[in-house]
Amino acid sequence: MNPVAKILIIGGVILIIVGLLWQVGGKLIPFGKLPGDIFIEKGKVKFYFPIVTCILISLVLSLIAYLFRLFR
Repeated sequence: MNPVAKILIIGGVILIIVGLLWQVGGKLIPFGKLPGDIFIEKGKVKFYFPIVTCILISLVLSLIAYLFRLFR
């Protein structure tokens, strides 16, 4: 099989899985509202920075990248 086709198929499957988890997991795991995420509201001004969510997503993507390198 062509390596580009293989990468596209794997990428598509990963996107489908992430999309399904996003729909189902949004109710189970409150991404964007984890403890440690910064939310400041003063009057009409709202500031939101999901730092813990960003760190968690970074760890998951790093683990996936590591597994791809491991099984390559």
